[in-house]
Amino acid sequence: MRQAEKVIITTAVTGSVNVPSQSPFLPLAAEEVVASAFEAAAAGSAIIHLHARHPDGRPAWEAEIYEEIVPAILEKTDVVINITTGGSSAMTMDQRLAGALRFSPELASLNMGSMNFVYSGIADKVTGWKHDWEKEYVLNTYSHPFINSFDRIEHTLRTLGDGHGTRFEFECYDIGHLYSLAHFVDRGLVEPPFLIQGVFGILGGIGADHENLTHMVTIADKLFGNDYYFSAFAAGRNQMQFGTHSAWLGGNVRVGLEDSLWISKGELATSNAQQVRKIRAVVEDLGKQIASPDEARQMLNLKGVQNVTIDSMMR
Repeated sequence: MRQAEKVIITTAVTGSVNVPSQSPFLPLAAEEVVASAFEAAAAGSAIIHLHARHPDGRPAWEAEIYEEIVPAILEKTDVVINITTGGSSAMTMDQRLAGALRFSPELASLNMGSMNFVYSGIADKVTGWKHDWEKEYVLNTYSHPFINSFDRIEHTLRTLGDGHGTRFEFECYDIGHLYSLAHFVDRGLVEPPFLIQGVFGILGGIGADHENLTHMVTIADKLFGNDYYFSAFAAGRNQMQFGTHSAWLGGNVRVGLEDSLWISKGELATSNAQQVRKIRAVVEDLGKQIASPDEARQMLNLKGVQNVTIDSMMR
């Protein structure tokens, strides 16, 4: 692993897993996502990881909705935009790619394997639903796998990577996903330096045990040597612990309401920025500095915000 001289904080501001009935603080409408991104960037986040939602919270894929978000963020901040290609397991691959293909972002997420991605347990904890769509949506994940076949991964690498100059946050939910990434590295479809995002605590993926994080770095070092930067997060209550562990190992961190709705035990986070401030304080207490957006661009060899496809009238 390339040791992070300065730690990159990524903030995943909304995602497609958590639903409005779980927290009143989850940003949903485009203007809420934009405001939350501003706050997270001001708190020290170099990268904003974006999903889109309809105003009632349903995950959205339409480029028109991303058009209400991406230009507004980049009009007032130089943060690195990382658009999902994961979307949700209910979307087609064309839908999952729509937002990223519209804007040719500097960075996009790329899930490195098909898996059971189960969050039906949310239904056991919600006592009152705000919207009709929510309960069925989370329950369906118990019976519908998240498909990320090799042909889909290659299509994304060639279409968005080669075609648009976008680089990737490779989301690895298990050790096998590292070997899948190594396959595409060996074929010359992925060039260093690349960002591996270890994801822990999703039902169907690798568990949120710290031994798993250490093991993931060990195997990644074996496969990729010094060609990659590492980052990690755990879903739910282990979010801050895993961010701390990643930074301690020399990696980077990811927080955000996509991954956890909490700021401490039994206390909902009131904003993404609150989580950024907390992990920033931890990282700085470890004697490390926080990377600015431009420093993150240099570390990850990104193409620069000037090459994101935004109409001049939107700037």
